[in-house]
Amino acid sequence: MSKKVCKKCKLVVEGAECPICKKNQFSTNFQGSLVVIDPKRSEIAKIMGYETKGEYAIKVR
Repeated sequence: MSKKVCKKCKLVVEGAECPICKKNQFSTNFQGSLVVIDPKRSEIAKIMGYETKGEYAIKVR
């Protein structure tokens, strides 16, 4: 099964709704991924604006 990514917040999701923004607009066309384990201590997560742990896509089309 291919992964799907929320077009708004770029979170990789498995359900029918994004748990962060509550939208249901997804894409399967994305490049790269970033796994955020501790968003409060991660400098990259702060720069990218990610406040929730999870797997994020770098570029979504």
